[in-house]
Amino acid sequence: MSSNALYTDLSHYYDLMCADIDYRAQSDSVRRLQQLFGNPGRRHLDLACGTGPHVRHFLDFGYRSAGLDINQPMLDIAQARCPEAAFSRQDMASFRVDEPQDLITCFLYSIHYNPDLQQLRACLASVHDALAEDGVFCFNTVDKGQIDNRSFVRHTVEHEGSLFTFGSGWHYPGEGDRQALRLGIEKTTAGVTESWQDEHPMVALTFAELQALLQPQFEVHVFEHDYERITPWNGTSGNALFVCVKR
Repeated sequence: MSSNALYTDLSHYYDLMCADIDYRAQSDSVRRLQQLFGNPGRRHLDLACGTGPHVRHFLDFGYRSAGLDINQPMLDIAQARCPEAAFSRQDMASFRVDEPQDLITCFLYSIHYNPDLQQLRACLASVHDALAEDGVFCFNTVDKGQIDNRSFVRHTVEHEGSLFTFGSGWHYPGEGDRQALRLGIEKTTAGVTESWQDEHPMVALTFAELQALLQPQFEVHVFEHDYERITPWNGTSGNALFVCVKR
């Protein structure tokens, strides 16, 4: 087995890595949350959109949907998947829009890709500036105090004659505002296995700290991380959906 640092461009493997994600259920759940808490508009922007699967579903729901990401190869795939959508290469901490948005989303814990609290504050300010009156910002997040460093999620998938095993897990050192997302890929072809590992620095905070950042500019509602039903957060679980209405 050979082992190497994971290359930064995951675009060709990203959809395989996320093959077990129910993008439609996630998109539909957030659509219902916007109907409950937001304005009736259908202008939508997806932050850290990756290859665009969530954008695809919002387009199919009748939204005027757009996406942004910092990875151009990801955006190229997204544009092919959603030719009627607008995509732009921007950092979520400093993005700009041409018109106010009714719904801004950030799926798959991507809000944590802001590497520190300063960048996260800038991201929240950019979101607030981009939203229309009563616009909604919806994202999922993890509480740093609930992270189990031993937990590592894996799944396998066959593709073009190779067997891939993808793994990911959070790591929090126990103090401070930094955590890491650790990723691994194993590819086995004709009995030969290659492996790659990488680690992404991410912002870490508790839900209480996050709510304190949001509440000056947003009315904040917190729900269990469940895309099948809308259930208020029980106050103890370490994953949650935040629904933030612009004040």
